Amino acid sequence: MSDLPVPAGAVEAPDPTDGATVLVVDDTPDNLLLMSELLRDRYRVKIANHGVKALAIAGAEPRPDLILLDVMMPGVDGHDVCRRLKADPGTRDVPVIFLTAKSDVADETRGLSLGAVDYITKPISPPIVMARVRTHLRLKASADFLRDKAAYLEAEVARRTEELAAIQDVTILAMASLAETRDSDTGNHIRRTQHYVRALAEALRDHPRCLELRAPGVIATLFKSAPLHDIGKIGIPDRILLKPGKFTPDEFEVMKAHPALGRDAIQQAETQLGTPVAFLSTAKDIAYCHQEKWDGSGYPRGLRGDAIPLSARLMALADVYDALISRRVYKEGMPHDQAAALIAQGSGTHFDPDIVEAFLRIQPEFQSIARQFADDDAALARKRAWMETVSPPDIPPDLTAMGAERSR
Repeated sequence: MSDLPVPAGAVEAPDPTDGATVLVVDDTPDNLLLMSELLRDRYRVKIANHGVKALAIAGAEPRPDLILLDVMMPGVDGHDVCRRLKADPGTRDVPVIFLTAKSDVADETRGLSLGAVDYITKPISPPIVMARVRTHLRLKASADFLRDKAAYLEAEVARRTEELAAIQDVTILAMASLAETRDSDTGNHIRRTQHYVRALAEALRDHPRCLELRAPGVIATLFKSAPLHDIGKIGIPDRILLKPGKFTPDEFEVMKAHPALGRDAIQQAETQLGTPVAFLSTAKDIAYCHQEKWDGSGYPRGLRGDAIPLSARLMALADVYDALISRRVYKEGMPHDQAAALIAQGSGTHFDPDIVEAFLRIQPEFQSIARQFADDDAALARKRAWMETVSPPDIPPDLTAMGAERSR
């Protein structure tokens, strides 16, 4: 503070605490009158002559900014009032200054341990009262500002986090949709398989062989990663990718490259990012290994059993089921019961038996997902029209039996 004299006629800057509400609690009328007259020129003063009334006033809106509380009162004394104020989330942050004729250390220690911020002894000194009140009101104003700022920053961090997650999700779906636009699948294939994988994971999270699914965020990461399972198809030529019939051996060898292409694309993105990201690691496993089979007859590496990442085993079943039951440009969908029977037949050969067992338990959920994200006639018509612009219009009208074959 400057020691220079205040120029004549200068107006003192207002204190930011002027107009604050101060609650004075005392069972002696003379003390209430004295404190009211002392404070009323700068503050809005409320009074209470007993503890119960003090609690009622403090708990009502607008709450006081500071409480001057007599210790020795009949019934509910000052210590009990302070204890209750600090136990109430609505009043715990209101500073309490005890007014007392006692001046022993034990009494002060007890009051401060209850949450009081200061003591003023009676008989009071008006300058001391005004100085203490002003100091603690300023401290409260600072604490309120910091608390509000912290709440704002927390909300802003949450908003930015949600925004980044949304951008990430949109980017994933855009990348996955780009791959789907070059295939005979519609965009809803992405959504269906994504939800199938999550449904299977939820059904298996308590299984002794699948306890990794119980870790926080794992199932959410699976759900987020699943749309990228066929991202590698971007690198497959249209003449093969859009072929409606069975592949020749040479064509199939080219098609078998899409898992590695997908892995490499995701790996490149991860490298560019410069830091490991859980969903990219999971997406890489799914893209690279979802064509592996439980008995080791799949591709690209012929992995078998638990050597196949769990995420890819889940996608393997989800992808084949969707290929079987979904309408596509070149085929009608297979009835659910028939598709479920084929899935069951693949237990222990194509699919993890425990995942098949989970699928059979939650068939109604799969059927519900299929209905919710079913392809409509307009989407299929658009896909057919696009395919005819990039390949000869020789798409057969009904190749239902080809569904499982094309799922590869």
